Amino acid sequence: MIVHHIRIVAAFCALLVAAPGFVAAQATYPSKPLRIIVPFPPGAATDLTGRFIAQKLGEALGQQAIVDNRPGANGTIGLELTAKAPPDGHTLAIGQTGNLAISPGLTKVGYDPVRDFAPVSLVIASPHVLAAHPSLPVRSLKELVALARARPGQLNYASTGSGSAGHLGMELLKKATGMDLFHVPYKGGTPGLMDLAAGHVALMFTSVLSTSQVGNRVRRLAVGSLQRSPSLPDVPTIAELGHSGFEVISWWGVLAPAATPKDILARLHGEIVKAMASPDAQKRIGALGADIRTNTPAEFAAYIRSEQAKWGQAIKDSGARVD
Repeated sequence: MIVHHIRIVAAFCALLVAAPGFVAAQATYPSKPLRIIVPFPPGAATDLTGRFIAQKLGEALGQQAIVDNRPGANGTIGLELTAKAPPDGHTLAIGQTGNLAISPGLTKVGYDPVRDFAPVSLVIASPHVLAAHPSLPVRSLKELVALARARPGQLNYASTGSGSAGHLGMELLKKATGMDLFHVPYKGGTPGLMDLAAGHVALMFTSVLSTSQVGNRVRRLAVGSLQRSPSLPDVPTIAELGHSGFEVISWWGVLAPAATPKDILARLHGEIVKAMASPDAQKRIGALGADIRTNTPAEFAAYIRSEQAKWGQAIKDSGARVD
């Protein structure tokens, strides 16, 4: 009988030890350097965000956090690598509007944005701002809508490409206001912004972060966040101008592979929220024109789902496709 009980206990212990969650929970976390996958090249907003998170996590957890830039395919290659990484909390990624909410609706990607990740927290957001060249005789959204309706199809706008957030965001604005505008897609954000600043195109709907490149050479008419942006406190929101609920922002957040143990996710969440609330975050991230915005893992997961639905409908309505 004693031998029988010993065998049962031994078998039960073996099952526990074999469970990945048990191993992760019992081991000292982190047990090795962290890998922060940034799905875009160095220097861009996603990269700057990833490097800040890596520095703060390294300091808080006592292990080096290494940024691994894996650009390509509009940020989807890096997320595919993350989805396939061991779910032990040592591999994280910076996900954002494009690779979590837009690209999956435009093309085949190697991951499911909902099932293949464990969201940790949103970290920053940058509202889109409706920017016009100063030569355009408008100083408000109301005046722009009146001009566009009087000259249907004659005003043009730049975007970073067909199916980009700037393109789809403007399509949402056109639908909300009844404007008829002509789309001019560019290969990237900077060429479109430069042409807007030079007056070659009339309008662009792009992130506040992006328009910092052109300073006062464009006129900012309205922002796409639900509340006024701390970066542009004097610029009204589209929602407050009569289009309740209108929201178009670019956002960035931290993800882990699905099945990462909840205790590890909780620790990562706590450290990330603490880092984003620090004066250093306000100085380094806020100075770029981004708004710091954190939430719980459950809230971030729900937000990703809602953004997928919104952008999926915008893709359908616009007929957008990958260039």
